[in-house]
Amino acid sequence: MIASLAQLLDIMRHHGATRIYAKNLAPNDNSKNQVYLGGDFSALNVIPHGEIYNDDTAVAGAVRDRAKAKVNFFWVDEAGRHHAPDAGLILYPKYPEVRMSGFLKGCREAPSQIMRVRDEGRLLVFGITSGGDVLGYAADAAHPVSAEVGNHQWPMIGVFLELPLHAGQADSPKDCLLNELRRIWRLNWITSQKLAADGAKQPYAARNGGGYTLEAELGITPNGYAEPDFMGWEVKQYGVRDFVRFAPKSPVTLMTPEPTGGIYRDDGITGFMKRFGYEDRSGKSDRINFGGRYDCTKGLHHLTGLRMVMSGYDAQSGKITDLDGSLSIVDGQDEIAASWSFKGMMAHWNRKHAQAAYVPSLFRTPPPEYSYGPSVLLCEKTDFLLFLKAFAAGSVYYDPAIKVEEASSEKPKIKRRSQFRVAHADLPLLYERHEFVAL
Repeated sequence: MIASLAQLLDIMRHHGATRIYAKNLAPNDNSKNQVYLGGDFSALNVIPHGEIYNDDTAVAGAVRDRAKAKVNFFWVDEAGRHHAPDAGLILYPKYPEVRMSGFLKGCREAPSQIMRVRDEGRLLVFGITSGGDVLGYAADAAHPVSAEVGNHQWPMIGVFLELPLHAGQADSPKDCLLNELRRIWRLNWITSQKLAADGAKQPYAARNGGGYTLEAELGITPNGYAEPDFMGWEVKQYGVRDFVRFAPKSPVTLMTPEPTGGIYRDDGITGFMKRFGYEDRSGKSDRINFGGRYDCTKGLHHLTGLRMVMSGYDAQSGKITDLDGSLSIVDGQDEIAASWSFKGMMAHWNRKHAQAAYVPSLFRTPPPEYSYGPSVLLCEKTDFLLFLKAFAAGSVYYDPAIKVEEASSEKPKIKRRSQFRVAHADLPLLYERHEFVAL
């Protein structure tokens, strides 16, 4: 039997956990009623999951308005880890909320005696691995783990308590991150570098080395589930002109998903560019471009004849009315040139961490070097609904940089880049909480 929180944390780490959370279970949190994970979609940025799909099963003749996503879930105990093959998340857009279900079915070692009842004081602990697996451990009110967790004030991320990786760890992940950023700030100028697969720092000469250099100093390497992170924090650098005004050199690129519908998808990028592209404006011969800013507040673009629209979202209530909705650029007759489904966009958005740190940087050369600033922006608890709200208001926008070179040749050179961006000053719109921290 697991006899302490320290032992449980050891077991979670042994099975690959790099982040550990807990949830105090309410009476309704059980196998019959599912486990409630919050009154928005922010849990999707904490719990790794598979593709979101429609659940079209009917109850009493009515089709349920919900979507599901599989979770690669394992119960852990002192004997090992045990797969729960039917575990998954359920999304209810009308409320909105997210619940977890199927965590007992098909797993003989599952803690059924805890998860089938309505007892007060129960605790569910989640371990998140770098590969996107979710580890679970349930304890009743009398268990030492429940008592230890209940006797301490832990940081909160939505409905989750954020537990340390090691028992007795004094600093929270946020404190650890700030300590590291403070150390890096004190280094002043750092030679541009990139972390190799073996963990060694290697010189990096290209001009996009600001992020790589910061990640190398933090010891960050990419993993299979999400973007590079530090103890659960997404760390992003952005170039500035000075450390006085911290004016960003460019907007923040949030994600670069390819369209999932429209002419772009049906006829291919070549057909799309022939219809909506335009000759290069700087005079480069035999080149077709597709650019401009597209948001829900603007009319037809003067070069492409397209505008941005959104379906399936009610801006007044801030809710998704149709999970099959999309963002689309359309022409003057409302024909869809390109579209991005909500489900596809959610998959990209959910790769973003619930917590993010934005770090300013200066660049100089030769040799290429970076210096990181004394003030950082910390943002916590993002949610796809916040993304849609900012998109509906025009704060988040589509800013493509697509080009076709040697367009008249048999083998034209095509560069795809469908960017969704936001001004740095509008980043807080995408999070529940934010703060500027002086290092």
